[in-house]
Amino acid sequence: MPKIVDHEKRRLELVEATWRIIATRGIEGATMREIAMEAGFANGALKPYFPTKDDLLTFAFAHVFNQTNARMYSATSGLSGLAALRSYCHEILPLDAERLNEARIAIAFWQRALTDPAKAALHDSSMEQWRESLFARLREARELGELKEGLDDDDLVGAIMTFVLGAQITATLTSEHHSADQLRSQLETYISLISNDVVAAEG
Repeated sequence: MPKIVDHEKRRLELVEATWRIIATRGIEGATMREIAMEAGFANGALKPYFPTKDDLLTFAFAHVFNQTNARMYSATSGLSGLAALRSYCHEILPLDAERLNEARIAIAFWQRALTDPAKAALHDSSMEQWRESLFARLREARELGELKEGLDDDDLVGAIMTFVLGAQITATLTSEHHSADQLRSQLETYISLISNDVVAAEG
């Protein structure tokens, strides 16, 4: 009887192997041959799943995005306003080895997206989902009386996105200045700046 192959499991194994290779050797070191060896597959076994490295990188980015979203959903369950915003951002920030590897995948993907319209469109649609979620959290915070008056939501969301995405680069390149504790502290500083005085005093 022929062996039943779990194709989705194989795809995820290849993505995990890609993370490990990029984490230690960078995107240029993540050749299809090296990824296959890391995953324990023959080199030709990758072709049915990912004909090119770009195909694999695109799948890896989409998987990272979906994985992050799943953590966000879990982390923010039962929370609202600034508490939910804080937990939401924690799942993007590279606060542990898993999220740091995810950041490396994102950085490699961004490099390709600069010259690949399809990858740029995938990135834009993904980031727009995060933006919409952040807008929703800010609306909750305003309804709860947690935000200072007169702040523009577009500016707030833009600043948050710049911070969390920028942290993926800085934590990867200069981890000595952007440890998990430092990133949490930086986020708390930002939240304190947009919180109204009553919330800040109570916190």
